Amino acid sequence: MSLRATEPQTIVIIGGVAGGMSTATRLRRINETATIIVLERGGEVSFANCGLPYHVGGVIPDRGSLVLQKPDQLKRRFNIDVHVRTEATAINRADKTVSALDLITGEDRDFPYDALVLSPGSTPFRPPIPGVTEAHVLWNLDDMDALIASAEKARSAIVVGGGFIGLELAENLVHRGLQTTLLEALPQLMPTLDVEMAWPLVERARFSGLDVRLSAVVTEIRSTGVTLGDGTTLGADCVVVAVGARPNTELAVAAGLKMGEAGGVWVDEQQRTSDPHIWAVGDVAEKARPDGHSLVPLAGLANRHGRLAADSIMGRHAEAATAYGTSIVGFFGVAAASTGYTERVLRAKGRNIRVIHTHPVSHAGYYPDASQLAMKLIVDPVTDHILGAQVVGEEGVDKRIDVIATAMSAGLRATDLMDLELSYAPQFASAKDPVNMLGYVNENRALGEHSFQWHEVQDTIDDGWVLLDVRTAAEYSRGAIPGSELVPLDELREHVERFRGQRVIVTCRVGQRGHTAASILSQEDIEVANLDGGYLTWNMGMAATASPTPVTT
Repeated sequence: MSLRATEPQTIVIIGGVAGGMSTATRLRRINETATIIVLERGGEVSFANCGLPYHVGGVIPDRGSLVLQKPDQLKRRFNIDVHVRTEATAINRADKTVSALDLITGEDRDFPYDALVLSPGSTPFRPPIPGVTEAHVLWNLDDMDALIASAEKARSAIVVGGGFIGLELAENLVHRGLQTTLLEALPQLMPTLDVEMAWPLVERARFSGLDVRLSAVVTEIRSTGVTLGDGTTLGADCVVVAVGARPNTELAVAAGLKMGEAGGVWVDEQQRTSDPHIWAVGDVAEKARPDGHSLVPLAGLANRHGRLAADSIMGRHAEAATAYGTSIVGFFGVAAASTGYTERVLRAKGRNIRVIHTHPVSHAGYYPDASQLAMKLIVDPVTDHILGAQVVGEEGVDKRIDVIATAMSAGLRATDLMDLELSYAPQFASAKDPVNMLGYVNENRALGEHSFQWHEVQDTIDDGWVLLDVRTAAEYSRGAIPGSELVPLDELREHVERFRGQRVIVTCRVGQRGHTAASILSQEDIEVANLDGGYLTWNMGMAATASPTPVTT
Protein backbone atom coordinates (compact mmCIF):
# COMPACT_ATOMS: atom_id res chain seq x y z
CA MET A 1 0.00 0.00 0.00
CA SER A 2 1.36 3.44 -0.90
CA LEU A 3 1.97 6.16 1.71
CA ARG A 4 -0.59 8.34 -0.11
CA ALA A 5 -3.28 5.69 0.33
CA THR A 6 -2.75 5.66 4.11
CA GLU A 7 -3.03 9.46 4.49
CA PRO A 8 -6.32 10.91 5.82
CA GLN A 9 -8.70 11.64 2.97
CA THR A 10 -10.96 14.10 4.83
CA ILE A 11 -9.60 16.64 7.32
CA VAL A 12 -11.95 18.91 9.24
CA ILE A 13 -10.51 22.02 10.91
CA ILE A 14 -12.46 23.88 13.59
CA GLY A 15 -11.36 27.54 13.50
CA GLY A 16 -10.23 29.52 10.51
CA VAL A 17 -7.79 32.14 11.76
CA ALA A 18 -4.02 31.79 12.36
CA GLY A 19 -3.56 28.17 13.45
CA GLY A 20 -6.46 26.74 11.51
CA MET A 21 -5.65 28.34 8.19
CA SER A 22 -1.94 27.56 8.52
CA THR A 23 -2.92 23.93 8.96
CA ALA A 24 -5.31 24.00 6.02
CA THR A 25 -2.96 25.59 3.49
CA ARG A 26 -0.01 23.43 4.56
CA LEU A 27 -2.18 20.32 4.17
CA ARG A 28 -3.08 21.30 0.65
CA ARG A 29 0.53 21.91 -0.33
CA ILE A 30 1.37 18.41 0.90
CA ASN A 31 -1.70 16.58 -0.41
CA GLU A 32 -3.59 17.74 -3.50
CA THR A 33 -6.34 15.13 -3.29
CA ALA A 34 -7.53 15.30 0.33
CA THR A 35 -10.82 16.97 1.22
CA ILE A 36 -10.11 19.90 3.56
CA ILE A 37 -13.02 21.52 5.39
CA VAL A 38 -12.78 24.58 7.65
CA LEU A 39 -15.59 25.51 10.06
CA GLU A 40 -15.46 29.11 11.29
CA ARG A 41 -17.98 30.61 13.71
CA GLY A 42 -17.20 34.19 12.65
CA GLY A 43 -17.88 35.98 9.41
CA GLU A 44 -14.32 35.96 8.10
CA VAL A 45 -11.35 33.61 8.02
CA SER A 46 -7.66 34.39 7.76
CA PHE A 47 -7.98 37.93 9.10
CA ALA A 48 -5.26 39.91 10.84
CA ASN A 49 -6.65 40.15 14.37
CA CYS A 50 -3.46 41.80 15.60
CA GLY A 51 -4.24 44.71 13.30
CA LEU A 52 -7.70 45.43 14.72
CA PRO A 53 -6.68 48.21 17.17
CA TYR A 54 -4.80 50.01 14.41
CA HIS A 55 -7.84 50.17 12.17
CA VAL A 56 -9.81 51.57 15.11
CA GLY A 57 -7.23 54.35 15.35
CA GLY A 58 -7.01 54.92 11.60
CA VAL A 59 -3.36 53.85 11.39
CA ILE A 60 -4.52 51.08 9.05
CA PRO A 61 -7.16 52.96 7.05
CA ASP A 62 -8.43 50.16 4.81
CA ARG A 63 -10.59 47.57 6.59
CA GLY A 64 -10.20 45.20 3.66
CA SER A 65 -6.46 44.97 4.18
CA LEU A 66 -7.12 43.09 7.43
CA VAL A 67 -8.83 40.26 5.55
CA LEU A 68 -6.00 38.20 4.10
CA GLN A 69 -8.08 35.56 2.30
CA LYS A 70 -11.80 35.16 1.63
CA PRO A 71 -13.57 31.79 1.37
CA ASP A 72 -13.94 32.00 -2.43
CA GLN A 73 -10.25 32.85 -2.79
CA LEU A 74 -9.28 29.91 -0.60
CA LYS A 75 -11.48 27.65 -2.71
CA ARG A 76 -9.91 28.79 -5.97
CA ARG A 77 -6.29 28.78 -4.85
CA PHE A 78 -6.20 25.90 -2.34
CA ASN A 79 -9.44 23.99 -3.03
CA ILE A 80 -10.38 24.36 0.65
CA ASP A 81 -14.07 24.29 1.62
CA VAL A 82 -14.60 27.11 4.10
CA HIS A 83 -17.88 27.44 5.99
CA VAL A 84 -18.18 30.80 7.78
CA ARG A 85 -20.88 31.57 10.34
CA THR A 86 -20.78 27.87 11.12
CA GLU A 87 -20.31 26.84 14.73
CA ALA A 88 -19.01 23.42 15.67
CA THR A 89 -21.24 22.17 18.49
CA ALA A 90 -19.94 18.68 19.25
CA ILE A 91 -17.18 16.21 18.44
CA ASN A 92 -18.46 12.66 18.05
CA ARG A 93 -15.25 10.68 18.49
CA ALA A 94 -16.81 7.24 18.07
CA ASP A 95 -18.39 8.15 14.73
CA LYS A 96 -15.55 10.53 13.79
CA THR A 97 -17.93 13.36 12.93
CA VAL A 98 -18.28 17.01 13.92
CA SER A 99 -21.77 18.40 14.50
CA ALA A 100 -22.13 22.01 13.38
CA LEU A 101 -24.80 24.70 13.31
CA ASP A 102 -25.24 27.13 10.41
CA LEU A 103 -25.72 30.40 12.28
CA ILE A 104 -27.51 31.98 9.31
CA THR A 105 -30.03 29.27 8.39
CA GLY A 106 -30.20 27.39 11.70
CA GLU A 107 -29.45 24.12 9.89
CA ASP A 108 -27.63 21.33 11.74
CA ARG A 109 -25.12 19.23 9.87
CA ASP A 110 -22.57 16.51 10.59
CA PHE A 111 -19.11 16.59 8.97
CA PRO A 112 -17.25 13.24 8.88
CA TYR A 113 -13.48 13.29 9.30
CA ASP A 114 -10.45 11.07 9.09
CA ALA A 115 -8.42 13.69 10.96
CA LEU A 116 -9.69 16.61 13.02
CA VAL A 117 -7.82 19.79 13.98
CA LEU A 118 -8.99 21.95 16.88
CA SER A 119 -8.09 25.61 16.44
CA PRO A 120 -11.10 27.42 17.92
CA GLY A 121 -9.01 30.17 19.50
CA SER A 122 -10.09 32.15 22.54
CA THR A 123 -12.97 34.26 23.76
CA PRO A 124 -12.45 37.64 25.44
CA PHE A 125 -12.73 37.28 29.19
CA ARG A 126 -15.52 39.33 30.74
CA PRO A 127 -14.94 39.60 34.50
CA PRO A 128 -17.97 38.83 36.68
CA ILE A 129 -18.82 42.41 37.59
CA PRO A 130 -22.14 44.19 37.22
CA GLY A 131 -22.73 45.75 33.83
CA VAL A 132 -19.82 44.05 32.06
CA THR A 133 -22.04 43.32 29.05
CA GLU A 134 -22.39 47.08 28.56
CA ALA A 135 -18.72 47.22 27.53
CA HIS A 136 -17.16 46.55 24.15
CA VAL A 137 -14.52 43.90 23.55
CA LEU A 138 -12.10 43.71 20.62
CA TRP A 139 -11.44 40.22 19.31
CA ASN A 140 -12.76 39.96 15.74
CA LEU A 141 -13.94 42.10 12.87
CA ASP A 142 -17.51 42.27 14.19
CA ASP A 143 -16.21 43.60 17.52
CA MET A 144 -14.07 46.13 15.65
CA ASP A 145 -16.96 47.39 13.57
CA ALA A 146 -19.16 47.82 16.65
CA LEU A 147 -16.41 49.66 18.52
CA ILE A 148 -15.73 52.03 15.63
CA ALA A 149 -19.44 52.83 15.35
CA SER A 150 -19.49 53.69 19.06
CA ALA A 151 -16.23 55.66 18.92
CA GLU A 152 -17.50 57.81 16.06
CA LYS A 153 -20.13 59.23 18.41
CA ALA A 154 -17.88 59.44 21.48
CA ARG A 155 -15.65 62.11 22.94
CA SER A 156 -14.21 60.02 25.76
CA ALA A 157 -13.37 56.39 26.40
CA ILE A 158 -12.24 54.04 29.16
CA VAL A 159 -10.15 50.95 28.46
CA VAL A 160 -10.08 48.35 31.22
CA GLY A 161 -6.94 46.21 31.06
CA GLY A 162 -3.24 47.02 30.59
CA GLY A 163 -2.07 44.06 28.50
CA PHE A 164 -1.36 43.87 24.77
CA ILE A 165 -4.82 44.75 23.47
CA GLY A 166 -5.52 47.29 26.18
CA LEU A 167 -2.33 49.24 25.45
CA GLU A 168 -2.72 49.15 21.68
CA LEU A 169 -6.38 50.11 21.82
CA ALA A 170 -5.90 52.91 24.34
CA GLU A 171 -3.21 54.45 22.17
CA ASN A 172 -5.38 54.22 19.08
CA LEU A 173 -8.38 55.77 20.80
CA VAL A 174 -6.11 58.69 21.69
CA HIS A 175 -5.14 58.84 18.01
CA ARG A 176 -8.85 59.13 17.19
CA GLY A 177 -8.99 62.19 19.41
CA LEU A 178 -10.87 60.62 22.31
CA GLN A 179 -10.04 61.61 25.87
CA THR A 180 -9.00 58.18 27.08
CA THR A 181 -8.38 56.59 30.47
CA LEU A 182 -6.57 53.25 30.86
CA LEU A 183 -7.41 51.29 34.02
CA GLU A 184 -5.30 48.37 35.25
CA ALA A 185 -6.10 46.38 38.39
CA LEU A 186 -2.47 45.33 38.85
CA PRO A 187 0.19 47.80 40.06
CA GLN A 188 1.85 47.76 36.61
CA LEU A 189 1.12 47.55 32.90
CA MET A 190 2.14 44.52 30.79
CA PRO A 191 2.43 41.43 33.02
CA THR A 192 5.03 40.02 30.60
CA LEU A 193 7.43 42.60 32.09
CA ASP A 194 8.72 43.13 35.60
CA VAL A 195 7.44 46.16 37.44
CA GLU A 196 10.49 48.41 36.94
CA MET A 197 10.70 47.55 33.22
CA ALA A 198 7.03 48.41 32.70
CA TRP A 199 7.34 51.88 34.22
CA PRO A 200 8.59 53.64 31.04
CA LEU A 201 5.28 52.70 29.40
CA VAL A 202 3.37 54.58 32.08
CA GLU A 203 5.62 57.62 31.73
CA ARG A 204 5.27 57.70 27.94
CA ALA A 205 1.50 57.22 28.08
CA ARG A 206 0.97 60.10 30.48
CA PHE A 207 3.30 62.31 28.45
CA SER A 208 1.22 61.46 25.37
CA GLY A 209 -2.08 62.44 26.97
CA LEU A 210 -3.36 59.04 28.10
CA ASP A 211 -4.64 58.94 31.68
CA VAL A 212 -3.17 55.76 33.18
CA ARG A 213 -4.42 54.53 36.55
CA LEU A 214 -2.78 51.51 38.16
CA SER A 215 -4.19 49.37 40.98
CA ALA A 216 -7.59 50.53 39.74
CA VAL A 217 -10.12 47.74 40.28
CA VAL A 218 -13.37 48.18 38.38
CA THR A 219 -16.41 47.07 40.37
CA GLU A 220 -19.21 48.21 38.05
CA ILE A 221 -19.58 49.15 34.40
CA ARG A 222 -22.29 51.37 32.99
CA SER A 223 -22.95 52.73 29.52
CA THR A 224 -21.80 56.08 30.89
CA GLY A 225 -18.65 54.98 32.72
CA VAL A 226 -17.32 52.81 35.54
CA THR A 227 -17.05 52.64 39.32
CA LEU A 228 -13.78 51.71 41.01
CA GLY A 229 -13.19 49.74 44.18
CA ASP A 230 -12.50 52.89 46.20
CA GLY A 231 -15.86 54.35 45.18
CA THR A 232 -14.48 56.65 42.50
CA THR A 233 -16.76 57.05 39.49
CA LEU A 234 -15.33 57.81 36.05
CA GLY A 235 -17.50 58.94 33.18
CA ALA A 236 -16.99 58.01 29.53
CA ASP A 237 -18.99 57.71 26.32
CA CYS A 238 -17.43 54.35 25.49
CA VAL A 239 -16.05 51.53 27.68
CA VAL A 240 -13.91 48.64 26.42
CA VAL A 241 -12.89 45.60 28.48
CA ALA A 242 -9.54 44.06 27.47
CA VAL A 243 -8.52 41.93 30.45
CA GLY A 244 -7.39 38.82 28.62
CA ALA A 245 -9.06 35.80 27.09
CA ARG A 246 -9.97 32.22 27.89
CA PRO A 247 -9.31 29.37 25.46
CA ASN A 248 -12.35 27.83 23.82
CA THR A 249 -11.85 24.35 25.25
CA GLU A 250 -15.52 23.47 25.64
CA LEU A 251 -15.62 21.13 22.65
CA ALA A 252 -12.48 19.32 23.78
CA VAL A 253 -13.75 18.91 27.35
CA ALA A 254 -17.15 17.65 26.19
CA ALA A 255 -15.44 15.17 23.88
CA GLY A 256 -13.41 13.78 26.77
CA LEU A 257 -10.00 14.80 25.47
CA LYS A 258 -7.19 14.95 28.01
CA MET A 259 -6.61 18.41 29.45
CA GLY A 260 -3.23 19.75 30.54
CA GLU A 261 -1.91 21.19 33.79
CA ALA A 262 -2.57 24.78 32.68
CA GLY A 263 -6.19 24.18 31.64
CA GLY A 264 -5.59 23.82 27.90
CA VAL A 265 -5.80 20.79 25.65
CA TRP A 266 -2.93 18.35 26.22
CA VAL A 267 -0.91 17.69 23.07
CA ASP A 268 2.24 15.71 22.36
CA GLU A 269 5.28 17.02 20.52
CA GLN A 270 3.39 16.61 17.22
CA GLN A 271 0.30 18.56 18.39
CA ARG A 272 -1.69 15.32 18.62
CA THR A 273 -4.24 15.12 21.43
CA SER A 274 -5.10 12.07 23.52
CA ASP A 275 -7.27 10.95 20.60
CA PRO A 276 -4.95 9.72 17.80
CA HIS A 277 -7.27 11.21 15.14
CA ILE A 278 -7.44 14.72 16.68
CA TRP A 279 -4.80 17.47 16.76
CA ALA A 280 -4.95 20.86 18.51
CA VAL A 281 -3.14 24.13 17.77
CA GLY A 282 -3.30 27.78 18.77
CA ASP A 283 -4.75 29.23 21.95
CA VAL A 284 -6.43 26.01 23.15
CA ALA A 285 -3.29 23.86 22.99
CA GLU A 286 -0.76 23.86 25.80
CA LYS A 287 2.84 24.61 24.86
CA ALA A 288 6.00 23.04 26.23
CA ARG A 289 7.89 25.66 28.26
CA PRO A 290 11.41 25.29 29.73
CA ASP A 291 10.04 23.89 33.00
CA GLY A 292 6.49 22.76 32.32
CA HIS A 293 3.50 23.49 30.11
CA SER A 294 1.36 26.58 29.82
CA LEU A 295 -0.94 28.49 27.49
CA VAL A 296 0.93 30.90 25.23
CA PRO A 297 -1.63 32.66 23.00
CA LEU A 298 0.71 34.11 20.36
CA ALA A 299 0.05 34.19 16.62
CA GLY A 300 3.56 33.12 15.67
CA LEU A 301 3.27 29.93 17.68
CA ALA A 302 -0.20 29.23 16.28
CA ASN A 303 1.10 29.47 12.72
CA ARG A 304 4.14 27.29 13.43
CA HIS A 305 2.09 24.64 15.18
CA GLY A 306 -0.53 24.66 12.44
CA ARG A 307 2.16 23.77 9.93
CA LEU A 308 3.55 21.15 12.30
CA ALA A 309 0.12 19.55 12.79
CA ALA A 310 -0.39 19.33 9.03
CA ASP A 311 2.95 17.56 8.64
CA SER A 312 2.05 15.16 11.44
CA ILE A 313 -1.37 14.41 9.93
CA MET A 314 0.29 13.52 6.64
CA GLY A 315 2.83 11.25 8.25
CA ARG A 316 5.81 13.58 8.23
CA HIS A 317 7.97 13.65 11.33
CA ALA A 318 7.72 16.97 13.17
CA GLU A 319 8.24 18.07 16.76
CA ALA A 320 7.29 21.29 18.50
CA ALA A 321 10.18 23.30 19.88
CA THR A 322 10.19 24.77 23.38
CA ALA A 323 8.04 27.90 23.53
CA TYR A 324 9.61 30.93 25.22
CA GLY A 325 6.71 33.33 24.71
CA THR A 326 8.72 35.94 22.81
CA SER A 327 6.55 39.02 22.30
CA ILE A 328 6.62 42.75 21.68
CA VAL A 329 4.19 45.65 21.92
CA GLY A 330 4.41 49.19 20.56
CA PHE A 331 3.04 52.03 22.69
CA PHE A 332 3.31 55.73 21.79
CA GLY A 333 6.68 55.22 20.13
CA VAL A 334 8.09 52.92 22.83
CA ALA A 335 8.54 49.20 22.21
CA ALA A 336 8.47 46.70 25.07
CA ALA A 337 9.58 43.13 24.42
CA SER A 338 10.19 40.02 26.46
CA THR A 339 11.11 36.36 26.17
CA GLY A 340 11.21 33.58 28.72
CA TYR A 341 10.23 34.13 32.33
CA THR A 342 10.04 37.32 34.38
CA GLU A 343 11.90 37.79 37.66
CA ARG A 344 8.54 37.90 39.40
CA VAL A 345 7.53 34.46 38.12
CA LEU A 346 10.91 32.89 38.79
CA ARG A 347 11.07 34.14 42.36
CA ALA A 348 7.54 32.84 42.92
CA LYS A 349 8.81 29.46 41.72
CA GLY A 350 11.64 29.68 44.25
CA ARG A 351 14.34 29.77 41.58
CA ASN A 352 17.85 31.01 42.35
CA ILE A 353 18.54 33.68 39.73
CA ARG A 354 21.09 36.26 38.64
CA VAL A 355 19.51 39.53 37.47
CA ILE A 356 21.26 42.01 35.20
CA HIS A 357 20.05 45.46 34.13
CA THR A 358 21.79 47.60 31.51
CA HIS A 359 20.95 50.87 29.78
CA PRO A 360 22.89 51.03 26.51
CA VAL A 361 22.07 53.28 23.58
CA SER A 362 20.40 51.82 20.51
CA HIS A 363 23.29 52.63 18.18
CA ALA A 364 26.65 54.37 18.40
CA GLY A 365 26.28 57.36 20.70
CA TYR A 366 28.19 59.68 18.38
CA TYR A 367 25.77 58.99 15.51
CA PRO A 368 22.67 61.24 15.58
CA ASP A 369 19.43 60.23 17.29
CA ALA A 370 20.70 57.39 19.45
CA SER A 371 18.13 56.51 22.11
CA GLN A 372 18.51 54.74 25.41
CA LEU A 373 17.38 51.16 25.98
CA ALA A 374 16.47 49.47 29.23
CA MET A 375 17.53 45.81 29.15
CA LYS A 376 17.12 43.02 31.67
CA LEU A 377 18.64 39.55 31.57
CA ILE A 378 17.73 36.78 34.01
CA VAL A 379 20.20 33.91 34.34
CA ASP A 380 20.53 30.66 36.26
CA PRO A 381 23.74 31.33 38.25
CA VAL A 382 24.63 27.63 38.42
CA THR A 383 24.10 26.54 34.80
CA ASP A 384 24.48 29.98 33.15
CA HIS A 385 21.29 29.29 31.15
CA ILE A 386 19.27 32.33 30.07
CA LEU A 387 15.88 32.18 31.78
CA GLY A 388 14.37 35.38 30.45
CA ALA A 389 15.00 38.83 29.02
CA GLN A 390 13.18 42.14 28.64
CA VAL A 391 13.98 45.17 26.48
CA VAL A 392 12.22 48.55 26.44
CA GLY A 393 13.08 51.54 24.27
CA GLU A 394 12.36 53.50 21.13
CA GLU A 395 14.71 51.85 18.66
CA GLY A 396 16.37 48.46 18.21
CA VAL A 397 14.21 46.66 20.77
CA ASP A 398 12.99 43.97 18.37
CA LYS A 399 16.50 43.19 17.15
CA ARG A 400 17.89 42.67 20.65
CA ILE A 401 15.04 40.55 21.99
CA ASP A 402 15.09 38.38 18.88
CA VAL A 403 18.83 37.78 19.21
CA ILE A 404 18.40 36.71 22.84
CA ALA A 405 15.37 34.54 22.03
CA THR A 406 17.35 32.85 19.27
CA ALA A 407 20.26 32.27 21.65
CA MET A 408 17.87 30.67 24.14
CA SER A 409 16.37 28.41 21.47
CA ALA A 410 19.86 27.39 20.37
CA GLY A 411 20.85 26.48 23.92
CA LEU A 412 23.47 29.22 24.22
CA ARG A 413 24.36 30.35 27.71
CA ALA A 414 24.43 33.88 29.03
CA THR A 415 28.20 34.21 28.81
CA ASP A 416 28.02 33.18 25.14
CA LEU A 417 26.22 36.44 24.37
CA MET A 418 29.49 38.35 24.58
CA ASP A 419 30.97 36.31 21.70
CA LEU A 420 28.05 36.67 19.28
CA GLU A 421 29.21 38.28 16.05
CA LEU A 422 26.51 40.85 15.37
CA SER A 423 26.26 43.38 12.56
CA TYR A 424 27.74 46.79 13.27
CA ALA A 425 27.64 50.20 11.68
CA PRO A 426 27.24 53.44 13.67
CA GLN A 427 23.65 54.01 12.60
CA PHE A 428 22.57 50.49 13.62
CA ALA A 429 24.58 49.48 16.68
CA SER A 430 27.75 49.97 18.66
CA ALA A 431 30.90 47.94 18.18
CA LYS A 432 29.99 46.34 21.49
CA ASP A 433 26.35 45.59 20.81
CA PRO A 434 23.96 45.85 23.77
CA VAL A 435 23.49 42.08 23.60
CA ASN A 436 27.27 41.58 23.81
CA MET A 437 27.34 43.91 26.81
CA LEU A 438 24.84 41.73 28.65
CA GLY A 439 27.26 38.86 28.14
CA TYR A 440 30.17 40.90 29.50
CA VAL A 441 28.24 41.92 32.61
CA ASN A 442 27.12 38.35 33.16
CA GLU A 443 30.70 37.10 32.98
CA ASN A 444 31.77 39.72 35.52
CA ARG A 445 29.07 38.48 37.89
CA ALA A 446 29.98 34.85 37.27
CA LEU A 447 33.61 35.65 38.10
CA GLY A 448 32.63 37.05 41.47
CA GLU A 449 31.55 40.71 41.16
CA HIS A 450 28.92 41.24 43.84
CA SER A 451 25.81 43.27 43.08
CA PHE A 452 22.58 44.41 44.68
CA GLN A 453 19.21 45.02 43.04
CA TRP A 454 17.31 48.29 43.12
CA HIS A 455 14.79 46.96 45.66
CA GLU A 456 17.55 45.84 48.05
CA VAL A 457 19.22 49.23 48.52
CA GLN A 458 17.44 50.41 51.63
CA ASP A 459 17.87 47.09 53.42
CA THR A 460 21.61 47.06 52.73
CA ILE A 461 21.99 50.64 53.97
CA ASP A 462 20.05 49.68 57.11
CA ASP A 463 22.46 46.77 57.48
CA GLY A 464 25.43 49.14 57.62
CA TRP A 465 26.58 49.37 54.02
CA VAL A 466 27.81 52.73 52.71
CA LEU A 467 26.17 53.89 49.48
CA LEU A 468 28.77 55.59 47.28
CA ASP A 469 27.66 57.51 44.18
CA VAL A 470 30.52 57.87 41.67
CA ARG A 471 28.77 60.10 39.13
CA THR A 472 29.73 63.73 38.59
CA ALA A 473 28.57 66.47 40.92
CA ALA A 474 26.28 67.82 38.19
CA GLU A 475 24.57 64.46 37.77
CA TYR A 476 24.24 64.02 41.51
CA SER A 477 22.57 67.41 41.87
CA ARG A 478 19.84 66.41 39.41
CA GLY A 479 18.79 63.42 41.50
CA ALA A 480 20.39 60.87 43.82
CA ILE A 481 19.48 57.95 46.03
CA PRO A 482 18.75 59.18 49.57
CA GLY A 483 21.59 58.40 51.93
CA SER A 484 24.24 58.21 49.22
CA GLU A 485 27.63 59.90 49.40
CA LEU A 486 29.18 61.52 46.33
CA VAL A 487 32.75 60.73 45.30
CA PRO A 488 33.19 61.10 41.52
CA LEU A 489 34.90 58.14 39.90
CA ASP A 490 37.84 60.19 38.69
CA GLU A 491 38.57 61.19 42.32
CA LEU A 492 37.93 57.81 43.93
CA ARG A 493 41.56 56.67 44.21
CA GLU A 494 42.27 59.74 46.35
CA HIS A 495 39.58 58.65 48.86
CA VAL A 496 40.15 54.92 49.09
CA GLU A 497 41.42 55.05 52.67
CA ARG A 498 38.13 56.55 53.83
CA PHE A 499 36.33 53.31 52.96
CA ARG A 500 38.80 50.79 54.28
CA GLY A 501 37.10 48.43 56.68
CA GLN A 502 33.64 49.37 55.43
CA ARG A 503 31.15 47.61 53.18
CA VAL A 504 30.44 49.76 50.15
CA ILE A 505 27.69 49.78 47.51
CA VAL A 506 28.78 51.80 44.48
CA THR A 507 26.29 53.34 42.10
CA CYS A 508 26.48 55.44 38.97
CA ARG A 509 23.97 56.24 36.26
CA VAL A 510 23.68 52.80 34.62
CA GLY A 511 26.22 50.56 36.36
CA GLN A 512 29.24 50.87 34.06
CA ARG A 513 31.20 53.39 36.13
CA GLY A 514 30.07 51.48 39.19
CA HIS A 515 31.83 48.42 37.80
CA THR A 516 35.05 50.40 37.46
CA ALA A 517 34.69 51.79 40.97
CA ALA A 518 34.03 48.32 42.35
CA SER A 519 37.18 47.06 40.62
CA ILE A 520 39.24 49.82 42.26
CA LEU A 521 37.89 49.18 45.74
CA SER A 522 37.97 45.39 45.57
CA GLN A 523 41.65 45.46 44.63
CA GLU A 524 42.19 47.43 47.84
CA ASP A 525 40.56 44.55 49.76
CA ILE A 526 37.45 46.61 50.48
CA GLU A 527 34.17 44.66 50.47
CA VAL A 528 32.17 46.19 47.64
CA ALA A 529 29.04 45.59 45.56
CA ASN A 530 27.80 47.35 42.44
CA LEU A 531 24.21 48.55 42.25
CA ASP A 532 22.84 46.63 39.27
CA GLY A 533 21.66 49.02 36.55
CA GLY A 534 22.66 52.06 38.57
CA TYR A 535 20.53 55.07 39.38
CA LEU A 536 18.33 54.69 36.30
CA THR A 537 17.13 51.23 37.29
CA TRP A 538 16.67 52.29 40.92
CA ASN A 539 14.66 55.32 39.81
CA MET A 540 12.45 53.23 37.51
CA GLY A 541 11.79 50.72 40.25
CA MET A 542 11.05 53.26 42.94
CA ALA A 543 8.71 55.22 40.67
CA ALA A 544 6.92 52.03 39.68
CA THR A 545 6.36 50.93 43.28
CA ALA A 546 5.48 54.30 44.80
CA SER A 547 1.98 54.53 46.26
CA PRO A 548 -0.46 55.83 43.64
CA THR A 549 -1.67 59.37 44.08
CA PRO A 550 -5.35 59.41 45.07
CA VAL A 551 -7.61 60.61 42.25
CA THR A 552 -10.69 62.71 42.89
CA THR A 553 -13.40 63.61 40.45
